[in-house]
Amino acid sequence: MNISEHLKIARDILQSGGVSEPSREAASLLAFVLQKDKVFLIAYPEYELSAEEEKRFYDVVTRRAGREPFQYIVGKQEFYGLDFEVTNDVLIPRPETEMIVGAAIDILRENGRFCEVGIGSGCIAVSILHSVKTAVAVGLDISESALKVAKINAETHRVLNRLELKLSDVFESLQNEQFDLIISNPPYIPVNDIKSLQSEVGKFEPLSALTDGSDGLSIIKKLIIEAPLFLQPNGYLLMEIGINQSIEVEKMFTKNCWETVEILPDFQEIPRMVKAKKCETRGEKYK
Repeated sequence: MNISEHLKIARDILQSGGVSEPSREAASLLAFVLQKDKVFLIAYPEYELSAEEEKRFYDVVTRRAGREPFQYIVGKQEFYGLDFEVTNDVLIPRPETEMIVGAAIDILRENGRFCEVGIGSGCIAVSILHSVKTAVAVGLDISESALKVAKINAETHRVLNRLELKLSDVFESLQNEQFDLIISNPPYIPVNDIKSLQSEVGKFEPLSALTDGSDGLSIIKKLIIEAPLFLQPNGYLLMEIGINQSIEVEKMFTKNCWETVEILPDFQEIPRMVKAKKCETRGEKYK
């Protein structure tokens, strides 16, 4: 069978699996298998797949019909203009998280050392380091598998010499270190909401990166409490939060440690990013 015939069959399989935009996804999967762009599919609809190509194509179509994310199947995702390797050990980078990168770049134009808590794929830290050539960073994660993915992406984009990776539960592995900026996209989804998530997310993305196993606020609170210990005076905390969390999160900040706290909306006008500036004094851990 040729490209046109295979795409019709794949579209029907994906549609029956509940995949939205099945025609587009079928074309994307076939382009991936053939290692061609979509222009090739349009220009050569009569191209007949080899037996090996056909098998590979229907293997990935079956996986996608089972709602495995497209990004895990092809092994990559674009973020902030760069391609990142992704596996099911890390969250898939999302457009709304790019606002953290933009804000971090503005902060680091004058100051250059930052820490990312929960580095995952490395998309945030690597994007920042790629843009700010004078910056250096420490990336922390509780998952060894995630740190391996972050290392690969840092190597790919030639910033590994400015990124130190450490196995750590939040700040646990840090000792007397000071940063101009701390960033995090913590696990903020309440555990009771996991079952209602889109299948691609709830069934395939790493649970420990999605939820704290509680109300979604425990890691956020820990970051707010402990970040002042590791921030320079006038340093910043940038953090992504979930829907309907902004009021509770704002209450967690105390005036004795934080000079200003802003919660900024994403492109859908959802309060998404916390931008907090530490006071000039060093501050101490508080409850």
